[in-house]
Amino acid sequence: MESALETVALFCLKLGYETEDQSPILRDDLVMSDYQRDIFELLVNRGDVGAIQHKVSECLHIALEAMGGAEKPLGRELQRLSSDFHAAQSLDSMDAPLGMIQRYLRQIL
Repeated sequence: MESALETVALFCLKLGYETEDQSPILRDDLVMSDYQRDIFELLVNRGDVGAIQHKVSECLHIALEAMGGAEKPLGRELQRLSSDFHAAQSLDSMDAPLGMIQRYLRQIL
């Protein structure tokens, strides 16, 4: 799960901050410091669903704005997928929505 969380964060930050005229954002870039796998691993080990949802929400907000907001088709779909993730009450129930968000962001990039 930690890898998927980190990947979603990376994809969101790429959408929000990466431009064609600069180097691509990588997992070890400074912008990823709060969203690296070991940070998510700590939260998963604690079972802190709320903190995980909050961290992912920060990234999803950046991606949503990069897509033009929830009024645009891409943003509406991301918001729909995000609502399933945020409705999760346990780590296990986060897996499926997280995977759907990850696949969706991968298609957009």
